This record gives sequence, C-alpha cells and structure tokens, in this order.
Amino acid sequence: MSPLGSNLPLRTAVAGTGGIARASHLPALAKLAAQGEVEVVAVADIDEAAARAVAAEHGIPGAFTDLDAMLAEVRPDLVVLATPPAVHREQSVAALRAGAWVWCEKPPCPSLADFDAISAAEPGGDAEPYASIVFQHRFGSGAHHVRRLLRSQAFGRPLVAHCQTTWYRNRAYYAVPWRGRWATEGGGPAMGHGIHQMDLLLDLLGPWAEVRGMAARLVHDVETEDVSTAQVRFAGGALATVVNSVLSPDEVSRIRIDCELATIELTHLYGYRNANWRITPAPGVPEETAAAWQDFGADEPSSHLAQLRALVADIRAGRRHPTSGAGGRQTLEFITALYKSAFTDAPVLAGEIGPGDPYYTALHGGAPGWAPAAPREEEEHA
Repeated sequence: MSPLGSNLPLRTAVAGTGGIARASHLPALAKLAAQGEVEVVAVADIDEAAARAVAAEHGIPGAFTDLDAMLAEVRPDLVVLATPPAVHREQSVAALRAGAWVWCEKPPCPSLADFDAISAAEPGGDAEPYASIVFQHRFGSGAHHVRRLLRSQAFGRPLVAHCQTTWYRNRAYYAVPWRGRWATEGGGPAMGHGIHQMDLLLDLLGPWAEVRGMAARLVHDVETEDVSTAQVRFAGGALATVVNSVLSPDEVSRIRIDCELATIELTHLYGYRNANWRITPAPGVPEETAAAWQDFGADEPSSHLAQLRALVADIRAGRRHPTSGAGGRQTLEFITALYKSAFTDAPVLAGEIGPGDPYYTALHGGAPGWAPAAPREEEEHA
C-alpha cells in the first residue's frame, strides 16, 4: 500500500487527542486537507469520549480507542502520534508494520534503544514507510535561509555558538503526576523543552563531536533535572554552550552563531518568523553582500504546518524526511550524551553510547541520585 505516484490525498490517522493534537496537529492537517494533500480518516484515544468529540468537531469519520484496531480497519498511509513518549516505540512499530508512515511528536521516545527498535521496524527503502519526528523549527523560512548560507560557507567558518531554552514552569505544572518522571515524560527540560532549539542548532552547525554536561534539581521535586548546561565541540571545530531551564521567569528561546564574517541570532519563544532572525556582518563585509543576506524571502513561520507540508512532499517523492532515521537520531543521541556527561561528570564523544551502555536504554543511566527509586515490595504486589 503506497500512495507514491498517486494524486490521491494521503489517508491520515491521528493517535492522541490531547492539547498538542488540538492546538497544532489537527489545524495543520485541516489546512492540508483543504488543499487536497491529506484526508484525515480516523482518530484514536484511550478516552472514547475525547476521540468521539474530536472526530465530530473535525468531521473525521472514524473514532477508535485502540490503535491496533484502527490500523487494521482504516489502513492509513500516515499516522500522526500525539501521545505520551512512553508509548511512542510501541505505537510507531505498530504503525510501520501496518504499512504506514509515522510522524511522531517530541520527545520521540525515552531512549536510543527505543529509537533503534523503531528504525529496525522500517522496511528500509527511502520510498517505503519510515518514522519521523516533529522538529518543526527546522522548517521555517528563516532556518531555510540561514542553513543555505551556512552550508555554502557564505559566512565563513562557524566559530562560537550559544543555544538557550530558558523557560518557566511553576509547581502546579509539576503537580501533574506524569511530569518530571523518567518513565512518563522521558526527561526534564533537556528532553522535553530544550529539544527543539538543540535540534535546530545541530541542523545548522552539523555533526557534534563531544559534549560536557551538568544538571541539577534546584527547585522542583522531580525525578529528572530542572536545569542543565553543556559545552559542545562540533566536528567542524566550533564550540558552543547550551542552557535548558524551567526556572527562568523571563522566558526566551535563543540561538546565536558567530562565524568569521557574521553573527546570526534567533530570538523568540515557541516559534519564529523571519523578523526574529538577525544577521550582523563583520567589519569589512561589502554592503551589497550584507544586504543580500537580509533577503529571507517569503515569511513562513516555524510550525507543525510547515513541517507537515514538507513531510507529505517527501513521502510523495520517495525521499527520506530530514527528521527520520539518522537525521532524527543525532538529536536524541546528543541529548542522551548530555545526560550521561552530567551524571558521570565526564565528557562523552559522538558514537560512544550503544548497546551495553546503561544510558543506551535509559537517560538516567541508573545513576545514583537520578535513577527512579526502586518500588517498595507492597507497591510491586499492589
């Protein structure tokens, strides 16, 4: 079952009808449906009332409480996962085995072992179903423009960079039982909040080589961290700092890259437009060159819609989407290395974490003081 070579819309199903599906996935799908690119044929949620309500609101014919039943009955081309990270591995594998492409909300899954298990379930060809991750900040027009200039070496060599996700989450936020727990949230701000800026940084600067991290619990009563920092060396030689926090009342998301011929800055919060980018030329850069750098073209905000449009085009063309396979794994590997470095107080090199490493199967790596406490005997038999 392949939609390639067909002008028919991709038959799409959505798993999970919570806040992110309602705010981002379903509106994006509705816009592409209006353009004939997709057709939303079903939703699934363990809450039957929620599934039926969303289906009725959006005119979706199928509402299910069981993903496997939906896959068997509807046989969608594309499955959008807007469910908690703890079930992403199981659901991604099920969708792939049913012959569907997957677009999975971040965090992609709780470990590299889970990610590799999902990849192993892919048939293997670029034109066959694969799993991709929601990393929408790669897909705004600003990122496209800056990425092209960086890769053409228009700015010279990247030298120094800073990546900042400093947000604020209060005690009530962490009163929700599944938050701040390794098994259900997948990690702290390095995994659940800063992942988008770090993914964009890696996409712009290329492969990373080494990370040295620190993490702490300074405010919240959680299993995970509530703040982390890192020093990063990239394969091309650039050095970067990374800060991820949920303790920062003045919230900002920021990337700065200093190159030989220019400084590139992006400052926003949850999404950017062209106006959020600034390129400052170094002294001596010709005025006409600097002026050309400011031409970002038509303004397309970073959004689920921008990425979904690109994903549908890639599926139709038989191409690997950039956030699938190795293009998605590099970000999860980087975050895993940040945690390992922070919890072992040692630098971690790219490619170092694999089967047999405790951090390959869990971001806490079983580290004393960070791994979840073993359940009491009465809890095990409850």
